[in-house]
Amino acid sequence: MSSPDSVTILQVDAFTDYCFGGNPAAVCMLSAPASETWMRVVAAEMNLSETAFLYPVEDGYQLRWFTPAAEVDLCGHATLASAHVLWSEGQLAADQTARFHTKSGLLTASQQAGWITLNFPIQPVAPVSAPPELLKSLRGLQPKTVTYGGSAEANYLVELPSEDYVRSLQPDFGMMRLLPAQGVIVTALSEDPEIDFVSRYFAPAVGIEEDPVTGSAHCSLVPFWQEKLGKSEFVAKQVSQRGGLLKVQRAGDRVLISGQAVTVMQGTLFSTPTPAA
Repeated sequence: MSSPDSVTILQVDAFTDYCFGGNPAAVCMLSAPASETWMRVVAAEMNLSETAFLYPVEDGYQLRWFTPAAEVDLCGHATLASAHVLWSEGQLAADQTARFHTKSGLLTASQQAGWITLNFPIQPVAPVSAPPELLKSLRGLQPKTVTYGGSAEANYLVELPSEDYVRSLQPDFGMMRLLPAQGVIVTALSEDPEIDFVSRYFAPAVGIEEDPVTGSAHCSLVPFWQEKLGKSEFVAKQVSQRGGLLKVQRAGDRVLISGQAVTVMQGTLFSTPTPAA
């Protein structure tokens, strides 16, 4: 798809079946490794919550994710977008599993009946006392529970009293940036009987005030709600302005995250990638 002098780049809306919904991600198809500096400036130019960079290796693809401000170790929607591109652009057969080598280990994706399923590592959380900065960032809302954990880039996971509280929250991002965490997940039981729980995700520390739909957050949300509800399969909705629907399931020490995706645009990046050192 890409040549040494130009790079194919696509914008994909993930966790939606229509354009301009879900979470947009840029997918940059490389033929060889590029320097971190070059990937950072491309991600800043795209100015989306994440830009994915992938190139083929012997048994799959090497995949990295960058926000406009930093590299992250795990990103669900940009992985789903990358898998969608590989199938839609004919780089993989429809029944072929996508294999991604990442900073979070080997991740796989498969598709069936228009839904893409990601296989991600579980990221359990544990109860903690809410630091003052967290409570201030919630602007006086009193959480039901506060937990903390996940990957090396840990998050606070805050359960609020109801879906209305999740939807109406307007965080103090200045206070949120002071937290020793990548971001804050807020969640509550859904008021819709067809949906189990709702959530939103804020990560101002890495340049994202609110992420529209966050697949990786569900690596913590699934074990959290499994303990509370006593089941392992859920329908989840992220209730950001764009919003998105996910089907998620606990599978041992993994979480299966399913969603849909659509390509919104495709173009050519006329910037020769700087080779990796």
